[in-house]
Amino acid sequence: MPKSAIKFMIISALAFALLNVFVKNLNQFNVYQVVFFRAAGSLFFTLPFLIKQKIPILGNKKGLLLFRGVFGFTSMTLFFMSLKYMSMGSAVSIRYISPIFAAIFALFLLKEKIKNAQWACFAIAFLGVVILKGFDSQINNMGLLYAVLSAIFSGIVFIIIRKIGNSDHPLVIVNYFMIIATILGGALAINNWITPKGIEWLLLLSLGVFGYYGQFYMTKAFQGAEINQVAPLKYIEVVFTLIIGVIWLEEIYTFWSVLGILLIIAGLTLNVVVKGKRIE
Repeated sequence: MPKSAIKFMIISALAFALLNVFVKNLNQFNVYQVVFFRAAGSLFFTLPFLIKQKIPILGNKKGLLLFRGVFGFTSMTLFFMSLKYMSMGSAVSIRYISPIFAAIFALFLLKEKIKNAQWACFAIAFLGVVILKGFDSQINNMGLLYAVLSAIFSGIVFIIIRKIGNSDHPLVIVNYFMIIATILGGALAINNWITPKGIEWLLLLSLGVFGYYGQFYMTKAFQGAEINQVAPLKYIEVVFTLIIGVIWLEEIYTFWSVLGILLIIAGLTLNVVVKGKRIE
């Protein structure tokens, strides 16, 4: 695997981890306001690029792009809500089971096959979720529900993006997501809007920056290496999030919570490896 792909994925993982911790630190704001700043901040990067490159902003498959934006907004909102109820490492780990839901949706909607070994990988990941909920007293039902629902909607997003295929530029797809999240987040935040003060402006505005660069470097990593090689590195975000959470927010992780998180990461990583192998 090219060293550049490893470097890009590590940068991406760190950017997303910092995004998580900043969101966690903004609990005083309504979740829709946080989503608004996260999305609006990224538009400062995506829109100028599309205009400069003369890429049609409206895209081709407008219906699917709109659905991608709405479901993406829903997934993001639910994930941010889960961070209010549980530790960052647990929330991120549970959200990352989205490829499992994507595979199941693809089985029924796209008629894609799931290898027997993949089902075993899914079982390992779900066992991790069960251990997190059953043995970690810090995880409550509300936080778990939000995180799992976020993963389900994220899985739907994967299917929509697959349906869009190469019909639209990747940045057009991201741009739709950001525009819709900005509009919906802003509209839903009006009634509970809190005007930021001092450093709060910096924290809120940085969300878009971290989100954009996380997405940008992840894309560069996938462009520079095979997906089954680089995809497992995505889960480094969980490690970064755990470390930052312990040091910065003084989060506490029990043996059971760490075991559950490790099982989730192991199951998802093995799934990428198994899926990447050809059937003889």
